[in-house]
Amino acid sequence: MPDPLHFEEKKAINGDVVDNEEQRLSTPGSLERVQDEGPGPDAQLPDPPDGGLHAWLKVLGGFLIYINIWGFTLSYGAFQTYYAHNLLADNSASAISWIGTVQAWLLIMVGVLAGPLFDLGYFRSMLYVGNFLVVFGIMMLSLSTKYWQVFLSQGICMGLGAGLLYIPSLALVGIWFSKKRALAMGVVMSGIAVGGVIYIVMFDHLTTSVGFPWAIRAMGLIALVLALAAMPALLSGSAILARPRKARALFDKTALTDRLFIIFTCSTFFTFLGYITPYFYIPSFAQDRLGTSESTALYTLVASVAGSFFGRLGSGLMAHWLGSIPTWILCALVSGILSLGWIRVETEASFIAFSVLWGFFSAALVTLPSAAFASICPDLSRLGTRLGMSWGVSSIASLIGAPIAGALLTTKNGKTDFIGVQAWSGICLLAGTAWLCVLWFAAVRKLDQGWRI
Repeated sequence: MPDPLHFEEKKAINGDVVDNEEQRLSTPGSLERVQDEGPGPDAQLPDPPDGGLHAWLKVLGGFLIYINIWGFTLSYGAFQTYYAHNLLADNSASAISWIGTVQAWLLIMVGVLAGPLFDLGYFRSMLYVGNFLVVFGIMMLSLSTKYWQVFLSQGICMGLGAGLLYIPSLALVGIWFSKKRALAMGVVMSGIAVGGVIYIVMFDHLTTSVGFPWAIRAMGLIALVLALAAMPALLSGSAILARPRKARALFDKTALTDRLFIIFTCSTFFTFLGYITPYFYIPSFAQDRLGTSESTALYTLVASVAGSFFGRLGSGLMAHWLGSIPTWILCALVSGILSLGWIRVETEASFIAFSVLWGFFSAALVTLPSAAFASICPDLSRLGTRLGMSWGVSSIASLIGAPIAGALLTTKNGKTDFIGVQAWSGICLLAGTAWLCVLWFAAVRKLDQGWRI
């Protein structure tokens, strides 16, 4: 699941790099002063006001949207455990995990493909349709009793809706901020962990007190309220964005001959194979292997999600001093070692410690790649296109990683054996670390800018 924070800081939505001030779109004046200019296919955006009511409303709206779209994705481990023991007990863990990975894959892929629609001025339609699909999918999930119904509602419907919201919610923030963009994006991204914690806690309390259908309806009501509050905040003062602009390209064939691009894509592919797996199986391990209560198992996942919140902040600070790629290598290596060390975890206390550490270090695996890619991209005008191509390939790893791990689950003496899941995650992350070392070495030689890349 890629983190778009640094990606959007660089590409400012339409594929044109706005990292340097001289490269910024040059229409004079603020967004508010050009609302009434005539439309045109080559319309440019003015300099961002970098503050003000409309700008901070975009931050609020993006934060609320991220609670919904990433909160449900990151909390899928709670659903995985419940489905395996109750609603979908007749289905394998691998089959159940496909629901969550399809949701995450559609979020990324539809998000990448939706970029040109934003450039063409369809952001309002994307916000309306995306929020409707997310809430509608949740409500249909509350009525689902069979695997195909859950797959369509939670996997397909919610995934499509989240994908349509992925770009506009962050893009609108990026357009309104320049110097304060990192702060604004950081606030928006914090919605990921906040959403995960909120929905996991709700799921835990309500499924035991009122049952699964009403628990999901209550979560759907919260999602609806957040969506209704987010839309006016995101749309306020944004009439200029409805004008069509030149859409960015989706494919750059020259990337296929760029060695650093190929190595980068291999690195993200292998790290994404191992990254999502523990989040899906942390509650199952706690309940099935350690014998904890269902509530304790879910709060272990909450601890991991909370750890990821601080991990995003910590990895960003470390990357400032060490460089994005060295920090990425370090966090991937530690995450791989933690996954293999998970095999030896046998007590509840040690598992809670593992979960928090996993959340902290693994957060960098989706936060740093975009920043690292900006350092190795030879043509910044193609940054958005090339990163979209790489995410398109790497998203396949997010799609298949957890189901493959689920297929490796075995049962011994009446207890589920998770060694296949643990080894799969660890080996994939260590393989990704090896590719990252190759990437760092190749980048140092080619760019000749020192080891901090």
